[in-house]
Amino acid sequence: MKKLALHWKIIIGLLLGIVWAVLSGFFGWSEFTMNWLAPWGRIFISLLKLIAIPLVLFSIIGGIVGLGDPKHLGKLGARTLMMYLLTTVVAVSIGLLVVNIAKPGIWMAKEVRIENRIAYELWAHKEGYAIHDDTNLIADAANTELVKEVAKRRGFDEDEAVQKRLKLAADQKGSGPLSFVEDMVPDNVFGAMSDNGSMLKIIFFALFFGIAVLFVPQKHSEPVIDVVHGLTEVFLKMVDLIMKAAPFFVFALMAGLVSEIAGDNPAKVFELFKGLSWYALTVLTGLLFMAFIVYPTIMKFFVKRLSFGSFLKGISPAQMLAFSTSSSAATLPVTLECVEDNLKVDPKISSFVLPIGATVNMDGTSMYQAIAVVFLAQWHMIDLDFAQQLTIVLTATLASIGSAAIPSAGLVMLMIVLSSVGLNPAWIGIILPVDRILDMVRTVVNVTGDATVSTVIGEMDKK
Repeated sequence: MKKLALHWKIIIGLLLGIVWAVLSGFFGWSEFTMNWLAPWGRIFISLLKLIAIPLVLFSIIGGIVGLGDPKHLGKLGARTLMMYLLTTVVAVSIGLLVVNIAKPGIWMAKEVRIENRIAYELWAHKEGYAIHDDTNLIADAANTELVKEVAKRRGFDEDEAVQKRLKLAADQKGSGPLSFVEDMVPDNVFGAMSDNGSMLKIIFFALFFGIAVLFVPQKHSEPVIDVVHGLTEVFLKMVDLIMKAAPFFVFALMAGLVSEIAGDNPAKVFELFKGLSWYALTVLTGLLFMAFIVYPTIMKFFVKRLSFGSFLKGISPAQMLAFSTSSSAATLPVTLECVEDNLKVDPKISSFVLPIGATVNMDGTSMYQAIAVVFLAQWHMIDLDFAQQLTIVLTATLASIGSAAIPSAGLVMLMIVLSSVGLNPAWIGIILPVDRILDMVRTVVNVTGDATVSTVIGEMDKK
């Protein structure tokens, strides 16, 4: 008998968690759910946060040192990286544009959004994050009873939270215009590694370290590179081990999360999924626009010998495999074959560009992260200003370098992007119900982007 694939087990666990939460609302079991099931979901989040920093650190360093000696790579390496970075920035920017126009996070009942906003403020105070807008529902006297109810249900102390809120507000007034740039550069990398909210500092250090390794003589850099690759494999194996227990963890996470939002009122569960349907449509719109408008336009501009139809027909086998496996790495052999045989790219180019793309070029993943972060902020009545959305562009672009080419790796990276703008990384649980199908589509975009850049670089090399 064929063994059930992990993603189906996760989907089953997710659905069972939602069903349990609805039943617990009907039968008044919410307290049991919060005390005995929800902690396992929080453990799952903690395990993912545990490996997020080292995984990003060593994956980014490994991706950069994988380029080899910069003196030998020359224009090919520079063009490849520039094209990948350009398409990623375009993808993130389109994602932000779509989500700010569609505003999927506001399609929720007002009372649900108010409760979520209060829960966010309570969490931010507890964790020491600044709240970046003037809305303060905790301090509003009209919400006193609601604050107490939400705080009790979600395990917060609202009085302590208000005091922290006032202190953080005072601290924010003292920050200067270049605080954003200053905060990117760590003065102590070990201190930055102890805080999931300092991910931009970790990414800066990883980039700096990886570039420095490229300029070190080979006899000194080889041991370092071996250690980096070895540690990357160890942390990827940790992800693999955690994901083996993911069906149970996801069941507990969804049961706790939905019970947290709905309490003993099951009607709020349906509000949750109404919001998710708009979110899913927004993500799909952005991803399909990238795959079928942006990439063919790039091809038409740089590779005149290939028509729109020829390009899509040539890479369709890789797209189908990417959709079914949700893994850029698993699709890589087929992508190589499609690009070399169907799109007629020199194997010397494709064998260099495509493996790098499978590691550092995650256009679909980056777009999804940008949309997800703004959606979750909208849902919790948080207005992200221009500087914060710029932070999302930078973090999602740089974090895509550290996204492992494996299913659902984007969820780990999403936690990083959420943390970078002071949002709760545990919110990834909210979008889990629709994540699997979106993961399949965004992998298609990742692979299509790899093929596009490889073909463009091949055409440039000919000229």
